[in-house]
Amino acid sequence: MNAIEQDKDLAQVAKSNLLNYSVSQLVDWCGSQGQKAFRAKQLSKWIHQHGVSDFAQMTDLAKDFRNTLLEKAVLEAPATISDHQSKDGTRKWLFDMGNGDAIETVFIPEERRGTLCVSSQAGCAVNCRFCSTGKQGFSRNLSTAEIVAQLWVANNLLGDPSQRQNPQERAVTNVVMMGMGEPLLNYDALVPALQLMLDDSAYGLSRRRVTVSTSGVVPFMDRLSQDCPVALAVSLHAPNDELRDHLVPLNKKYPLSELLDACNRYLRHAPRDFITFEYCMLDGVNDTPEHARQLLEISKRVHCKFNLIPFNPFPESGLKKSSKNAIAAFVDVLASQGVVTTVRKTRGEDIDAACGQLAGEVKDRTKVQQRMEQVISLEQLKKTGQPSRNNT
Repeated sequence: MNAIEQDKDLAQVAKSNLLNYSVSQLVDWCGSQGQKAFRAKQLSKWIHQHGVSDFAQMTDLAKDFRNTLLEKAVLEAPATISDHQSKDGTRKWLFDMGNGDAIETVFIPEERRGTLCVSSQAGCAVNCRFCSTGKQGFSRNLSTAEIVAQLWVANNLLGDPSQRQNPQERAVTNVVMMGMGEPLLNYDALVPALQLMLDDSAYGLSRRRVTVSTSGVVPFMDRLSQDCPVALAVSLHAPNDELRDHLVPLNKKYPLSELLDACNRYLRHAPRDFITFEYCMLDGVNDTPEHARQLLEISKRVHCKFNLIPFNPFPESGLKKSSKNAIAAFVDVLASQGVVTTVRKTRGEDIDAACGQLAGEVKDRTKVQQRMEQVISLEQLKKTGQPSRNNT
């Protein structure tokens, strides 16, 4: 490599990826370039509403500012490894995260909405027993740009945003942070991404149309309620601590009593007046009428609805899918007491895009439980100044 090529590479490294910034952060970045705040909002609309990646085409920006952007900024999304479409219309992308890592993103079209399931980590450290992502291990957190890029790319591939008469029209109407990873264990990158999804100068989604799904990282549930309260879904999957310890290891850190209290605190700030409890139906494990009756007790403590998820088996789990009769009997117990209960329709199963099937490819597949303990203990220490209860 000659000196000129090295200089070009160094210049590229120094450029800011503007997908990394919320609109308020973009205002700060533009300010550092001598530009007023309204330029940041213009720039954000070009990027996120019109899907334009070429700064030269952003015609209402001053020429000198466009030149600055060409010199100092990039719009860089992960490369697409594969793009598969299911017979039911579900579409799944595999994105290259580098160093052997990949993530998956799924678009689920319905008659009146299009939902994008977004990943927050390469792999997952929580290691729920019924989830294939957790069995792959944890590699790293995604950056804000890598989270937002999934929405940016999907919107562009699902139709040309620049050709829409109304820039607020979009293929993606709802975003769920239910892809690979535990979103709240990547909090610092998650919040600016959520802010972009909500901002009227970017994607303009309502708080009710953006959902964060968590296994129950209690300190960060509290922080999210203050920093960016969106709809919340909690991966419950068991009605008591003994069973949940087995299915969702995070429960050993934050047992049900703490989790339910955190849910009630969140509801004071949430855009919806209920928490969605996700519940994966596992044959002979958590699907009996007695388990349903125990859930009724939980429904008395937290205003909630239950979303029952038929399990999508994978070889390493050793688990089986609940029968239709078992699911129907389970629903009857809950519904008979007026508890709102839905059964999630399985979508994209033929391309491994259904709930619990996202696996991608991650480099580090070892010491999953140990890594989870380290991450959670560190975040607990940052929040409270005290070690978590299991390390005292």
